[in-house]
Amino acid sequence: MKKIYVGIDISKEKCNLCYRSGLEIVREEECANDVKTLKKAFKAALKALGASSEEVLVCAEYTGRYIYPLTVACQELDTFLWMDDPTRIKNSMGLTRGKNDAIDAARIAEYAYRYSDKAIRYCIPDAALVSMKNLLSDREFLLTDRKRFQSQLSDQKKYMAPGDFKHKNSRWKKVIKSIDEQIAAIDAEIESLIAADPILARQKELLVSIDGIGDRIAINMIAITGGFTRFQNARQFCSFAGLTPYKYDSGTSVRSKAKISKRANQTMKALLHMSAVNVATRMKSGEYKDYYERKLKEGKHIMCILNVIRAKLVHRMFSVIRRDEEYTKQYKPAC
Repeated sequence: MKKIYVGIDISKEKCNLCYRSGLEIVREEECANDVKTLKKAFKAALKALGASSEEVLVCAEYTGRYIYPLTVACQELDTFLWMDDPTRIKNSMGLTRGKNDAIDAARIAEYAYRYSDKAIRYCIPDAALVSMKNLLSDREFLLTDRKRFQSQLSDQKKYMAPGDFKHKNSRWKKVIKSIDEQIAAIDAEIESLIAADPILARQKELLVSIDGIGDRIAINMIAITGGFTRFQNARQFCSFAGLTPYKYDSGTSVRSKAKISKRANQTMKALLHMSAVNVATRMKSGEYKDYYERKLKEGKHIMCILNVIRAKLVHRMFSVIRRDEEYTKQYKPAC
């Protein structure tokens, strides 16, 4: 049982901290969002409250890279840090009116106190995985920019004087070329990170042995799953990626078909969808293609079939990692 529950609202420049002992708020403060300041704030607060680091539960919302100083500070102080999903914390608060950073910190502290039995200690991922996630984020950012500039080469040709468009076309092509070079450099850096880590290199080797799984999906799977440590099984990941259908029934009037949720990791969902389309429709033969054509003849909806194939790909990825064996084809087409 913890003695002090700390709720932290994290923003880019600062952190709001609320210390709760049972039902009572015993201390509130604001500090800069950097490792040195957070450590100093924690030490001063624990000394004033007469508590040790083992008696403290720190809870915060997972807000991407802004959590980095807090994770390092808690690790160096050996303090229990619980990073939870912002939506879960928000839904636990019931009906609320008004908000600011201090109020949010107090609500997070209350959440930590009420649901302390569900707390899971946050561990900083391996340095190579953190670097991979940062590089993939940069790559996604560059791809978005590339699409924006690429659209300028075709969308506006009819609506500009030929001379103006010629100059614009020349400028944007230089920008696109520069972006392509940066993307290639990021890809090379990711490959070098994986090659330098025997575990990650082995995981990638296993994943790409599966039909339909290429380098891009394999790298994203490794980064998102934290080297297959964040999810206990394939079913959990299917739910995370928005592949699991859920029923919505209530009473006698609400009856809907099972549908997948839009609350999902859209990047992974899109990659899996492209892979499913490829193995189901563009390969000359194979079990996925046979399955796809068989279900079409049975009258199944195309997206329903593709979703099943996406889930099959996920289950096979988790299976080869669990067994530490490359995928072997044992499928025999029906005569």
